[in-house]
Amino acid sequence: MAEYSELTPVNIITGFLGSGKTTLLQRLLRSPDLRDVAVLVNEFGEVGLDHHLLQGVAESTLLLGNGCVCCAVRGDLQRALRDLLSRRTRGEVPYFRRVVIETSGLADPAPIAYTLLSEAILRHHFRLSGIVTTVDAVNGASQLDRFPESVKQASMADRLVMTKADLADEETMAALRQRLRRLNVSAQILDSRELGGDFSQLLTDDIYDTAGKSREARHWVAEEVDEHATHHHTADVHSFAVIFDEPLDWTAFGVWASMLLHRHGADILRLKGLLNVAGVPTPVLINGVQHIVHPPSHLEEWPDADRRSRLVFIVRGLQRARIERSLAIFNGLINKPVSPGRPRDGGDPLLSPGYRQTPPGFPHARE
Repeated sequence: MAEYSELTPVNIITGFLGSGKTTLLQRLLRSPDLRDVAVLVNEFGEVGLDHHLLQGVAESTLLLGNGCVCCAVRGDLQRALRDLLSRRTRGEVPYFRRVVIETSGLADPAPIAYTLLSEAILRHHFRLSGIVTTVDAVNGASQLDRFPESVKQASMADRLVMTKADLADEETMAALRQRLRRLNVSAQILDSRELGGDFSQLLTDDIYDTAGKSREARHWVAEEVDEHATHHHTADVHSFAVIFDEPLDWTAFGVWASMLLHRHGADILRLKGLLNVAGVPTPVLINGVQHIVHPPSHLEEWPDADRRSRLVFIVRGLQRARIERSLAIFNGLINKPVSPGRPRDGGDPLLSPGYRQTPPGFPHARE
């Protein structure tokens, strides 16, 4: 298997109906840096494409004017990616170095991310580079109130782009930005006007290349997340940070994270972390989507003088205090013998119902 950083990156562009996904994609494809991109338009149900650039895209693969490969996917995404990979290998389509998947406005991005991270063949060739979510600056707040799909799309994003900013007043924009920040404390929130003519940074600013990992870590630090605050939002989705002063034992953390995702993965929309691992001089970066975690990666140095472990959760229905207590139990138990009759989970009510089954293995810190 190739090194993780050498796998073909895949970006997901999602957002609610009418939020400007296809317009954003059109602007992205104008960049000369994105000529070698394959675009998959993942249509769900009967929601059609609403922009002339991609109208007429059929099941067959087309070559767009800028050299990008583009095709519509109305069936199985796994099969489509395998076919695209096979056609690249055989030279039937121009060689592409990145894949962009545009979802429909009602799509849940989680199954797409899960497919990329878990399907055996795909994860030997592709990696999830990031999720970009468009949010309508005019209608975004009401959509978050009314549609759980909109909440899910925003909460899973690595980058949030507020579109149609020229149609909204500054007060509306500020309120929406604040609301998105409460919902997703780790995503970068961008005003479409701020991007200028170079939209390629949304895709090429990859958190898994060397520079990208450092930028991502500095962004998390700069946000100055209040670890004592829990921000409630629509559909019982909220985000919070858990911070530990002492180094974490990797074995304990791995067992705990495996059990947590096994038991509650459907309700953990995103998990991101900058960890101080005992015995490891530089921080370990982790990034998970529901049940699946990316292979951990190391930064060359700490982004600042703060050496505390910082875990960012975006969850549905789970309480920060329970998660914080649960990890503290595991980190404290790792060097203590397990007495006869005492459960290995320390009686942790958050995890014990799920321990009867073998949890998935958590990746090693040095992978």
